[in-house]
Amino acid sequence: MSESEAWGLVAAQRKLQVATVGPDGWPHLVTMFHTILAGRLVFWTYARSQKISNLARDPRLTCLVEAGEEYAELRGVQIVGTARIMRAREDIAPVGRAVVCRMLGLDPADELDPAIAKEVARQAEKRVAVEVVPQRLASWDHRKLTDRHKRATS
Repeated sequence: MSESEAWGLVAAQRKLQVATVGPDGWPHLVTMFHTILAGRLVFWTYARSQKISNLARDPRLTCLVEAGEEYAELRGVQIVGTARIMRAREDIAPVGRAVVCRMLGLDPADELDPAIAKEVARQAEKRVAVEVVPQRLASWDHRKLTDRHKRATS
């Protein structure tokens, strides 16, 4: 995939697999809802989560977005980079709002229902936001394989 196609897939998918380095050196892998906000890949999570403990100790992470069910449809993007943990409320709230809007299928430009806005603000009190700072990208799109290659590998 081209870089713009890869980022298009990241933007189109709602779930992001996030791998951090656990305290024992083994990968710690979780699924997060994410969004692209002001051109940055971001998610929010509980401040006391294992992934945040891991990232505070070692900011390296690997993220994966994938799509497709059958072999000939598989496509994905792997992002290797570092995490920038944001702990200031003014940084957390916009990320949380954008992620929640995406999860609920709402337009982030619209005014939120007061109950949803209140819950986002409440959740922001115990969460942090994370920006994924990419260092390299790898992508694949089996839809672009030739018919001969598709038959040989399925």
